[in-house]
Amino acid sequence: MSPWFGMRRGIRCGRVGALLLPLLSAACGKSEAPPPPVVQDGPTPVRIVVVRAHDLSAPVEATGLVVARDEVVLGFKVPGLVATISAESGMRVRAGAVLATLVPTEVDAVVSKATQAVERARREAERARRLARDSVIPKATLEDADTQLALAEADLRVAQFNAGYAEIRAPQAGTVLRRVSAPGALVAPGVPVVMFRPDGKGMVLRAGLADRDASRVRAGDRAVVSFDAVPDRTYQGRVERVSAMANAANGTIDVDIALSGNAASLATGLVGRARIGTGRQRSQLAIPLGALLEADGDSARVFTIDKDGDIAKVRRIRIGAPRADLIPVLGGLVEGERVIVSGTAYVTDGGRVRITPSDGSTPKSP
Repeated sequence: MSPWFGMRRGIRCGRVGALLLPLLSAACGKSEAPPPPVVQDGPTPVRIVVVRAHDLSAPVEATGLVVARDEVVLGFKVPGLVATISAESGMRVRAGAVLATLVPTEVDAVVSKATQAVERARREAERARRLARDSVIPKATLEDADTQLALAEADLRVAQFNAGYAEIRAPQAGTVLRRVSAPGALVAPGVPVVMFRPDGKGMVLRAGLADRDASRVRAGDRAVVSFDAVPDRTYQGRVERVSAMANAANGTIDVDIALSGNAASLATGLVGRARIGTGRQRSQLAIPLGALLEADGDSARVFTIDKDGDIAKVRRIRIGAPRADLIPVLGGLVEGERVIVSGTAYVTDGGRVRITPSDGSTPKSP
């Protein structure tokens, strides 16, 4: 065999080897190769939002107890033994209804003693007048007798007034919240005997706020209140009062939220949660969280579209802490720019896109 033939055969084999080498290499590394890119027929359909300012003021969260706006603590004006208590928790009563009474013995004795003192002072005053007319006693003695009569009459009025408060009556129509005492108990003046809630005064959620939250709340701010005991409904409210000083027991500041009229049926003492809108808007550029391709700290990337074009471009932006489903934009975007929020999985930097109508969850492009 000629040497030329062997040389040509070696060249031909070398060429074949060179041609097969990439195929063999591809076959060997087939399991590690990335999947082929998805090929779109025409522009990629996407949904967009227009960058605009949003109110990003976070509501104040509060937890408190339901109380009546004018909840009344009823007690006796004079000391004594409790004779009867007709009030029971949850009882509705009319105005003037007798809720509790004292044993009348001591009270009646005080009135009787004061009455007799008046009669005696009146007799002394009449005698002094007769003697003064006959010039038997000086005028000063007559004046002293008249003064003693006036003092005795004043004591009688006090005794009669106190006797009228030896029983507890409902100041107006309302509901008995709790009976504190019981028949036979010895009570001092002003000691609570019955807790009473008048009708028509409304209900209040009384909550304690930390100082940083209380400083953001003002009277008139609106609130939405919910209760675990009434899971299927919420109640509208309005901040009625913000205390001017902190509670000495726990350092919180009391806030009263007046509840809407349909809260009258709520039981006193229910625990409620309130979301208070501070009324001071903080307008800031923001986009939906779904628009972010990736984020690292305060840096993120999004796809933008030129206002008059259909080409997607990757844009790096600065972001803040999220608020619900929005992310504040601190830099990198201006109001009016268009950002892709749906379909980004098939979009490439510099690729063509086609804007589809919004499904209602994102604003339409102008």
